[in-house]
Amino acid sequence: MRVVPYGEWPSPLSAVDVARQAGHASTAMFVDGVPWWGEARPAENGRTAVCRSTSDGAGTAPEVVLPAPWNARTRVHEYGGTPWTVVDGDLVFAEYTDQRLYRLVPGGEPAPLTPAPQVPAGERYADLTPMPGNRELLCVRERHGADGSVTRDLCAVPLDGSGADDPTALRSIAGGSHFLAHPRLSPDGRRVCWIAWEHPQMPWDGTELRVADLGTDGLAGPARTLLGSTTESVLQPEWADDEHLYVISDRTGWWNLYRIPAAGGEPVPLCPREVEFGGPLWVLGLRWFAVLPDGRLLVTTTFGTVTLGIVDPATGELTEVPAAGMEEFRLCDLAGTRALLVGGGATVGWGLRCVDVETGAATEVRTTGDELPAPEYRSPAQARVFTGVGGRDVHAFVYPPRHPEVVGPEDARPPYLVFVHGGPTANVGPRLDPRIVFFTSRGLGVVDVNYGGSTGYGRAYRERLRGQWGVVDVEDVVAVARGLVDAGEADAARIGIEGGSAGGWTVLAALTTTDAFACGVSYFGVAELSEFVQTTHDFESRYLDGLIGPLPEARELYRERAPVNNVDGLSCPVLLLQGLDDPVVPPEQAEVFRDALVRKGIPHAYIAYEGESHGFRKSETVVSSLEASLSFYGQVMHFTPPGIPELQLTTE
Repeated sequence: MRVVPYGEWPSPLSAVDVARQAGHASTAMFVDGVPWWGEARPAENGRTAVCRSTSDGAGTAPEVVLPAPWNARTRVHEYGGTPWTVVDGDLVFAEYTDQRLYRLVPGGEPAPLTPAPQVPAGERYADLTPMPGNRELLCVRERHGADGSVTRDLCAVPLDGSGADDPTALRSIAGGSHFLAHPRLSPDGRRVCWIAWEHPQMPWDGTELRVADLGTDGLAGPARTLLGSTTESVLQPEWADDEHLYVISDRTGWWNLYRIPAAGGEPVPLCPREVEFGGPLWVLGLRWFAVLPDGRLLVTTTFGTVTLGIVDPATGELTEVPAAGMEEFRLCDLAGTRALLVGGGATVGWGLRCVDVETGAATEVRTTGDELPAPEYRSPAQARVFTGVGGRDVHAFVYPPRHPEVVGPEDARPPYLVFVHGGPTANVGPRLDPRIVFFTSRGLGVVDVNYGGSTGYGRAYRERLRGQWGVVDVEDVVAVARGLVDAGEADAARIGIEGGSAGGWTVLAALTTTDAFACGVSYFGVAELSEFVQTTHDFESRYLDGLIGPLPEARELYRERAPVNNVDGLSCPVLLLQGLDDPVVPPEQAEVFRDALVRKGIPHAYIAYEGESHGFRKSETVVSSLEASLSFYGQVMHFTPPGIPELQLTTE
């Protein structure tokens, strides 16, 4: 074994290789037993294509149903959800540029189904579900007014194209709340159910399950609230039969499964466990369970990692089912006993897989990982629990440096990068991530932190962040960093931190209030709060009520917590990466922090990307941002990564 300084190890994985694997399956469904899926295409301007298997996913090249430049992506809530479906073999999808719905006969040209909006991209549709008879599509509609107002309803869209030029052809079925999700018709078509909530709640704070009878005009009558409140999160209602619903609720502190009469009554727990049968509703159309042909329920459960199982609703028995090595995944669709799962794990790359839940047999439909180096270069995830402030547990996954041919100097400890996920109400699992391998194969360790506020460990764990954003998250990432140092695994002087969105906030907050890190990289991170709550999008515009406190009462806390107001406590370099079309965290957030760095003379770099939104999608952006980050870490931590262009830092 050769001895090579950490950070300078020769890696077979380039940033270009990582970018190639940034394209992955997202939504998926069976159509007459054949898998169809949405697929990110970084090399095609970051669009989302829709593809289908040509041989049930047995490894042959897929057929691209939606060709370039069409982009199947909805902007409802800005995060979208279920932007396409298939009706009688035709693709129905939301086009990203104008947000109209289109119908595409494979091989033909898309034809619009909804009218051109008066406000550009101001009429949006998500959670698309064909209605009985395939004459209409049931969906969540979001409308943006010229005055900045936002309204939402459950809407029926005719599939014959009559609504393309006639807005009155679209039928508003139900409304009555600012947010709606999970619309489902009863098997007999007499009722509709959905989830509703209001500002300032987020869907993991409190939602309500509502049911209404449908009149002969196809409109919902008065809604009845069956379950939920401002402090109980209810998710994914599914009809068990014409008179009963299955639903997820966290009324015990854990998202668990229940059965409830559609006419009202007490919910009956089906499988009480201290695990999560649900998760945060960041995108519409998410599913955590499905009904098998024999009446049992196929479920996903989470405690740090995700497992697949079957629940017998009659007995409450839970039987685990092999999930093809995946430990972080979601359930997309079910056909008979075959399930489509999107995800990955510590030893398998991200992808779409078909699993027979009775036999455990798995087929790869569409996977990434072809560009990954040999397993000897990959660092398997280590699930760890660190001790945080007050003795609280902090969950994380550690990826030490790994290389089959070189080691670091015996008298040195490796540099480490602390990854901070976005959300903050989200989580990470163990994963074979090309981006992580990019760093670990070069001699940098990575630790992915599920700080307090993360999901996957029960409501109490995710509510640690209530009123404490910028405090608990910072304490937890610092505890993990210092835990690695105390264990002799990391160099205390060479620990960096990076994260995106809310993770970027934690990066900037940690850098300005602690001395635990040598540097930090913020991907489209929140830096300032008073303007942010005025300029961010509607879905998250009241998120800070729970994370910090309501306005105007918490105005002083907003000022105190904002990293831009604490730059006097910063003494290390910062890299800011930002999409210029970001409606969630606008570019002004990065720019105001850059200006503060200039005033204090802190070495930094700010890279803004044209045509990128909240999350980078284009190949060239992925390559640029990854190489910039590695060069940045090298300059601060005193190593020179071979073959990486040098990023220019400035104090101006």
